[in-house]
Amino acid sequence: MKMMKMMKMMVVLVLSGVLWVSADVLHEDIYLSGCSDSDGEDMYGLDGEEVWYADFKHKKGVDPQPSFTDHITYGEGTYEQAVASQEICKQSLKVLSEALKEFPPEKDAPSSHMIYTRDHMDPGQKNSLICHVTGFYPAPVRFSWTKNEENVTEGSSSNVPFFNKDGTFNQFSTLEVTPQLGDIYGCTVTHLALDQPQTKFYEVEQTQPSIGPAVFCGVGLTVGLLGVAAGTFFLIKGNECS
Repeated sequence: MKMMKMMKMMVVLVLSGVLWVSADVLHEDIYLSGCSDSDGEDMYGLDGEEVWYADFKHKKGVDPQPSFTDHITYGEGTYEQAVASQEICKQSLKVLSEALKEFPPEKDAPSSHMIYTRDHMDPGQKNSLICHVTGFYPAPVRFSWTKNEENVTEGSSSNVPFFNKDGTFNQFSTLEVTPQLGDIYGCTVTHLALDQPQTKFYEVEQTQPSIGPAVFCGVGLTVGLLGVAAGTFFLIKGNECS
């Protein structure tokens, strides 16, 4: 079963390997290139984060690194090299498809996905909702977002799928939001192995103030008053005995 999955993974992803690992600094540099019948992927990553990928739809390379980081740059011709890799990948895909056409396609449904926030959620403050799903095969999954039952596309983005150790994939989508109290956001995931889309919701609720200090102060005051009362009682009893 594992051998069959690895053979089928070759149909989708032709090259994926670690380029450089150092035991001293513990960094992992990865290059991934692959294709399918309708899509292609060519990317460089560092420590699990994308640092460059080819946008074949807009015919250019994309640097998704935040502006405040020290950027890793790739020289002129990197995108053209990615295009050439796609041609080789598609030729290999055609050969492998012929070799594996008698085998039924294998599918692994994604596990139940989750929604969480990038930062602590405060109504009226800019934030990001992250929708994460894992355990699926083949890649990718498709994400869609809603806000109060209305479809939302502005401010949403999805990363390229990443390998799991068991041969499946994981992927996430991000939605930039400025939430208001009572807003309900939904993330829907679709995949070839799912009979129907899966949807999870996130409701913006009022942040509750911490009651811990008040409780402990109240308990401390009560214990203090009980101590004073006990001391007064024993003082009175002592005076009576004398």
